[in-house]
Order: sequence, then structure tokens, then C-alpha cells
Amino acid sequence: MLEKILEALLKDMLMNKRRDTKSSAGKSDLHTKSIVLHVNGLGHHIDIAPWITLLDALRDRLDLTGTKKGCDHGQCGACTVLVDGVRVNSCLTLAVMKDGADITTVEGLETDGRLHALQEAFVKYDAFQCGYCTSGQILSAIGLVKEGHAKTHDEIRELMSGNLCRCGAYPNIVTAVEEVLQAKEGPI
Repeated sequence: MLEKILEALLKDMLMNKRRDTKSSAGKSDLHTKSIVLHVNGLGHHIDIAPWITLLDALRDRLDLTGTKKGCDHGQCGACTVLVDGVRVNSCLTLAVMKDGADITTVEGLETDGRLHALQEAFVKYDAFQCGYCTSGQILSAIGLVKEGHAKTHDEIRELMSGNLCRCGAYPNIVTAVEEVLQAKEGPI
């Protein structure tokens, strides 16, 4: 009995995958919307179901896997990206809501083969251990620097508190952000 149920579920999943593949091949149907996402300076035209998150669109449709799926509830910050320069939890944002928006992921930070100043500071101060949260941490820090609200060690800690690090690299993360804030060099 269990085998028949599993077989039916697998068939249903396969049919849904085929249906999704057909609808994403340039044809919009009743369950998709055609949108443009400007990611890391490149425009991407995609047909997408309205319930697909920006995180899943980036990872599954555009193969930009630097943005991580941590909790999928907006509580860990691993999925942080910049949307029009503002830090956003991409797991809580529907892709269709960002039609036409400029999105920056960790893959878009380097310029001419050179790391972003915050990436360099993270390396310099060993501000990561396992690395899973690092892309979200770095993008959140870039947003924090652009916001201009953080001036002290405690303000950085508070304004970065939406990004969790299970390895506990917080002191080094704050030090890296402090250095970039003090230097105010590079494309922040």
C-alpha cells in the first residue's frame, strides 16, 4: 500500500516538474507571470509562479547559489541580498514583487577580479568559519554601511543582529565591518 502511495506521489511530482519546465520555456500561462530581475548588472527575463520567493528564483532559476536558504522564515539572514541598495531577506520576498528591481547577490560584489572591501575585511579578520552565513552577513554589512546608522561597536552589533552565525564568529564580523566603516574605501 505504501509503495503505491509513494509511486503516485512521485508521478505527481514528475508531472508538476514537466509542467513547470514547459511554462518556464518562454511561455507564460495562467500560473506564471513574466518579470525582469536585474541581478548583478544583468537583466533576466523569467516566467515565474507568483508564489515563488526571490531566494528560490535566484537559486533555482538563475543558478546563483551564493545566497543561502537557512531557516526559510526570515529569522537567520543567510538569504540577505540587496534590492535597490536595501538589505532584504529574500526568503520572505516574492520574486514578482521585485519585477524591474536591481538586485545584488554575493556573486556580484567583485569588481575587475578584486574582492569588495567587506569581503577583504572578512578574510583579513577571519570573520567566518563554516561560511554558510557569510554571503548574507557581507550583504547585510554593505547595506548597514550604506544606511549610515552604525557608528559604534554596539550599533554594528545591533544593526547586524538579524544575521545569525552558528559558528559564533560575531566578534570578527563586527571588527571587519568596523574597519570598512572607518576606512570608507571602495564601492560601498
